[in-house]
Amino acid sequence: MIFLLGSIVLTSYLLLSFKVCGRLNIPVFPAIVFNYITCVITGSFVNGAFPIHSDSFGQPWFQWAMLMGTLFITSFNLIGITAQKIGVSVASVANKLSLIIPVILSVILYGEKVVGWEIVGIVLAMVAVVFTCYPQSREGGGSSHLSLLFKIGLPALVFVGSGFLDAVINHVQQLYVSKETNNAFLISGFLSAATIGFLVLMYQYKTGKLTFHRKQVFAGICIGIPNYFSIWCLVQFLQDSPWETSASIPVNNMGIVLFSTLVAAILFKEKLSAINWAGIVLSAIAIYLIAFGNTL
Repeated sequence: MIFLLGSIVLTSYLLLSFKVCGRLNIPVFPAIVFNYITCVITGSFVNGAFPIHSDSFGQPWFQWAMLMGTLFITSFNLIGITAQKIGVSVASVANKLSLIIPVILSVILYGEKVVGWEIVGIVLAMVAVVFTCYPQSREGGGSSHLSLLFKIGLPALVFVGSGFLDAVINHVQQLYVSKETNNAFLISGFLSAATIGFLVLMYQYKTGKLTFHRKQVFAGICIGIPNYFSIWCLVQFLQDSPWETSASIPVNNMGIVLFSTLVAAILFKEKLSAINWAGIVLSAIAIYLIAFGNTL
């Protein structure tokens, strides 16, 4: 269970770190780019060498790693903006309840069965996302509708992007990746995200849209090392878990949602409305039903 605890704490740290970046006036995107560069370096160090070679380009998982990298940089940026602009709890719930997307795709693609309470859990998860992301109040003036759309639409994008990212990882793990190639696959995804992000970042620096500061690199390092080990802990947990994967991932996600929300409330004084709290409670119930509904 130490790996489960590590995954929950480190992933929650990532969500909370975006809030800290906002307080320190560090832009999200540069921190995320340097984070993925750090992930590649950290993963290569843990592996003992850079695991990607010329023959990796011909492997069936490599093109999926490129897609995963695109989803990495896009989803992580959306999560960071959501955590800063709306709240850590909203970003956490929208991110982790996205597990219903790979669950649904597993039914369609692999013929897995979802019945009874699991279906109830999926429906509750959708309701929970709406409740948790619902803005506390509308501000007066003509911008209220735009503000409402932003506060609902941004978490919705996190929900969809994170869900398809989980689905891609699950698909590749089932069909293309072995234990021997797993680290090469993960680092290829990180490298893809780092390359895409670095090119965009250089353009932003050159055009003056962003100004480089060494604190962006420092923030990326502080995010990147825990980011790599959060995934490492998750993989170790899934290998040693007493539950099946369909139960282990929801248990992990439920822990992240609840822990990150609690810490955000204590450290950042994030205030949630009654409907937001109802959404968080529903999210815990939904994840439990998706994980253990077939045993009830």
